[in-house]
Amino acid sequence: MSNNFFRFKQFAVFQDLCAMKVGTDGVLLGAWTEVSACNHILDIGTGTGLVALMLAQRNHKATINALDIDEGCMTQAKQNIARSPFASRIDVQQVSFQDFAHHADKKYDLIVSNPPYFQNALKSPTLSRNHARHNDSLSFYDILTSGAPLLSEGGHIALILPYEFKQTIVDHAATMQLFPNRITNVFPLPDRPVKRLLIEFSAIERECVEDDLTIEISRHQYSDDFSALTKEFYLDK
Repeated sequence: MSNNFFRFKQFAVFQDLCAMKVGTDGVLLGAWTEVSACNHILDIGTGTGLVALMLAQRNHKATINALDIDEGCMTQAKQNIARSPFASRIDVQQVSFQDFAHHADKKYDLIVSNPPYFQNALKSPTLSRNHARHNDSLSFYDILTSGAPLLSEGGHIALILPYEFKQTIVDHAATMQLFPNRITNVFPLPDRPVKRLLIEFSAIERECVEDDLTIEISRHQYSDDFSALTKEFYLDK
């Protein structure tokens, strides 16, 4: 996924202006997140606009606010969305989530983010890449803390994170009176350790539905479950 653009079934994502390219994490989040009953959606750290575009494709009535602090990403997302069939329903703003949340005047049925997470990694000399992959300017703590007051009744927050943060984020969410309702543990291959965590929180405490997803059964051979999840997006599905 390193080309200047990536073509999906209903839209194309150009990525030359954005530090972080289209990747499996974003595709997983956009395909997995529950969106059917959501009228108002907030996409935090939209990057190329991929997740916002996927959610707009899956819910034809939803309006989406997409945020990014990086000017290149904001420009790129606007261009990708303008070329898509969903341009009238997605608004892109260059603003930090913290500032946006401070001034927000409406509630959201879904807040979604593929947040930065390389907390302890050495930093890139490229500022925009640091914004995209480190959590100095945005952490999942910020998303839950500032996001909880923005949720509508019954609204939810959906994230994809490294699996190692599972208990940490569940514990922090509890301090905000947010509870995990859905969890999918993502394995890259059948014989590899779990790598990613797809998790959905809401203010409704209920039994959490937890399952596993394996992306590939062997190198470059996608599993049936992954293919079924992403079939409405990838051209070869």
